[in-house]
Amino acid sequence: MAAKTSKPAHKHSRKPTSTRRATTRSRTAHGRKTVRSRPAAKKAKKASSTKRWSQRVTQESDALDLKQGVFKLHDPKKIAASLKRSAEHSSRRKASPYRSALSMLTFYINRAGKTLPGTQRKRLERAKAELKHLFHREA
Repeated sequence: MAAKTSKPAHKHSRKPTSTRRATTRSRTAHGRKTVRSRPAAKKAKKASSTKRWSQRVTQESDALDLKQGVFKLHDPKKIAASLKRSAEHSSRRKASPYRSALSMLTFYINRAGKTLPGTQRKRLERAKAELKHLFHREA
């Protein structure tokens, strides 16, 4: 008696799911079924234009020519003085020096959002008040 070898349930084995293409079934105007294949994974969009747009704004905008690392300074008076100096000497700003300096500071605070540490947020808020004082804009 010859021993039977076990055969797979199907004659042809299926390809692994990662290499198969997904299909959609739809009906034509005459009621026939059509099968269209679509790619298994969507292509990634161009990341360079959308990634870190806020960083690009601070570097290339017409707002101010900022000193490198101005928002990392530890003294609010130095931050405000640097922003004032940059705003007054910048040829790229469109608004008044005070509005340009204050908007850039506010922009930085808002873009950092929840990731900005509390101590640095307080320091930058104090720099806002100091900026108002330097420009004689106290309310």
